Amino acid sequence: MSSWKKASKTNQRTHRERHQPASRAHLGLLEKKKDYKLRAKDRHEKEATLKLLKKRALNRNPDEFYFHMINSRVKDGVHHELDKEDEHTPEQIQLMQTQDLKYIATKRKMESNKINRLQAQLHLIDVANNTENKHTFFVDNVKEAKKFDVATHLNTHPALLNRRTNRLQLEKLKKLSLPVLDEQLLKKAEIHKKQAYKELSKRIQREKELSIIQQKLEIKRHLQNKTDLPPKRVKPGSKDAPPIYEWPFERKR
Repeated sequence: MSSWKKASKTNQRTHRERHQPASRAHLGLLEKKKDYKLRAKDRHEKEATLKLLKKRALNRNPDEFYFHMINSRVKDGVHHELDKEDEHTPEQIQLMQTQDLKYIATKRKMESNKINRLQAQLHLIDVANNTENKHTFFVDNVKEAKKFDVATHLNTHPALLNRRTNRLQLEKLKKLSLPVLDEQLLKKAEIHKKQAYKELSKRIQREKELSIIQQKLEIKRHLQNKTDLPPKRVKPGSKDAPPIYEWPFERKR
């Protein structure tokens, strides 16, 4: 029984690590076993990481290339991504620096209204006149083919034969009070129509540029709002498109 008491852990003295002696107090705290275990674990993890990296470096293909090699840098031991600057045209930079978002939105609305009015007037039906196709007429014999007159057959004026849309007949032309049979007047109308289509094309391009500037200004305004979680840029901006940012989900109260 006495031997059992001697072997019992209840009677054993609890092991305690000694503290730093007073003569060595200037050296700081004495490292305990739990501190050593943490330090040893961290060292072993770093050694395993270095071993794995050396293995990958030995097995690396010298001809391998990917764009992340030139789009990232290591500065002071920290890996950084290289951010591409947004591309802007000189006109976009000038408007973004001098004008307000409301001004851009107003000008875009005005251009949109003018585009709608021009499209309502032109209808874009004259595209058929530029389409290459054939119109075949059938006759009974060669004699009729030699005497065949397209204007007489279609019952219209010869100046309107090149038009595939809005080709009026002679009866309707006679009822009009305007001198539509004048070739000079028809040429002037054709020139006016081409100018209208040219103006429509320019206004569509202008409205597109104002839309891009408006989107860039709106994103710039959103970026000025300070939040705990900054947004991540998914795609840099270009001359034809605004930048794309992804904001992290934030639950509102």
